[in-house]
Amino acid sequence: MNSQQPPVTSSPENITKAVSGKTHESDKVSGLYNELDHWQLNTGDKIIHAKRMGGFFRNFKYFAALTWLPFFFGPYLRWDGKQAILLDIPAGQFHIFSLTIFPQDLWMLSLVLLFLAITLFAVTSIAGRVFCGYFCFQTIWTDVYTWIEEKLEGSPTSRHKLDKAPWSISKLRIKTIKHVLWLLVALFTGVTFAAWFTDAYQLWHDYFTLNAHIEAWIVLGLFTGGTYLFAGFMREQVCFWLCPYARIQGVMTDPQTIMPSYDYKRGEPRGKIVKNVAGGGKKLGDCIDCFQCVAVCPTGVDIRKGQQEGCITCGLCLDACDSVMDKVGRSRGLIRYASLDAIEGKPTRTLLRRPRVLIYLGILSVVFAGIVYGLTHLGVLKLRVIHSRQPLFVQLSDGDIQNRYDIKVQNKTSNDMQVKITASGMPGHKLVGAEAPLLTRSNGITTTAVYVRVPRDMIVQDTTPLEFRIESLDHGENSASYQSVFVGPRN
Repeated sequence: MNSQQPPVTSSPENITKAVSGKTHESDKVSGLYNELDHWQLNTGDKIIHAKRMGGFFRNFKYFAALTWLPFFFGPYLRWDGKQAILLDIPAGQFHIFSLTIFPQDLWMLSLVLLFLAITLFAVTSIAGRVFCGYFCFQTIWTDVYTWIEEKLEGSPTSRHKLDKAPWSISKLRIKTIKHVLWLLVALFTGVTFAAWFTDAYQLWHDYFTLNAHIEAWIVLGLFTGGTYLFAGFMREQVCFWLCPYARIQGVMTDPQTIMPSYDYKRGEPRGKIVKNVAGGGKKLGDCIDCFQCVAVCPTGVDIRKGQQEGCITCGLCLDACDSVMDKVGRSRGLIRYASLDAIEGKPTRTLLRRPRVLIYLGILSVVFAGIVYGLTHLGVLKLRVIHSRQPLFVQLSDGDIQNRYDIKVQNKTSNDMQVKITASGMPGHKLVGAEAPLLTRSNGITTTAVYVRVPRDMIVQDTTPLEFRIESLDHGENSASYQSVFVGPRN
């Protein structure tokens, strides 16, 4: 590509037209279609060894990686003598500290996952693929692997030379150490993932003594092999070909989305700084064509050619360009986080004036309200009452009318609990079978039968609302209620 005459595909006007869809037929041919033709897409025929440079966004990537520390340390936290967070799928129970979530409460998990998904979409519409650039596990694990590679093999130039060099004792030693460390990271990742679903300390013991269950070995093998393959070898290819989010994120952005953008008007025509001397030659832009923005990109794209499929919005090119601008005495921001409209000098809209953002915020508000409702109504006790239908009622020898109810109490805590059963709503009733407290077993459902007797002359209608209530004798705030009916003869 001629540095003095960048192709028309780099023009922000063409990119904006292609994104917004406001094009004539000729614009589409020269804009969107040619933009696709000039995308830099590494199909796996070469290895990208990205350069590491310090800067704000590089430091932010390190900070963002710390958000995955709970993944590694979470399974080893203890609570009341047990694993604090345990996703016991075989038993159908999720233990979170002193609370146990049963399959009946999984709608809460669905709401949480929906909330996270919509949040991801909303953030993408506002600031592009920042999740991919900073928080995605593929990005972070790849960054860890390439950090190990850099410490052992040196700079990108040294790594390329080592890859092409013939095998020797020195090369074999370096490569062996690197792959051993890669496998250790992958192995620890696999064990940690499996530990979320069983007791972590017992799992380590079972692995070391070769007594782990077959499912544990399968999980370990899949996650160890997957981490080693994806982070060590495929790297950006996972984003290009395997990740569904990377494929659909393009429809979540618009010309108002803030992404790493090259200021074409300021930077072009680009050229080496020695050509832009006083009194000589054509006036050049601020881009000195140093290729540092390409050298630091983990996916190998050239941001100066416009938005690329491979751009994960990590901002490393901003650090590289700002560093170069500082050295040559020019202002920062040649590559910066900005929308395509802002780069062109068009007016930008606030977040609350963008329909897409408002729709996402509306959905998030509804889902968040559902989560709050679930949290406030989850409780540690759950009551279900089943009215006997064969028969609906019986008339005793003294004339009283009696109904039978099957009481099912779910104790979601890790401790046994005694509860008192009461009923209300039926004048003159007598509750039989609930005189003594009911002992409910931890993390389980306890069933008992009770009877409600009512004098015949107190019944004024064939069905009367009846509320059952259970209350813990140890912790009065732990309670639950259930609405049922009392059935009597027709008057």
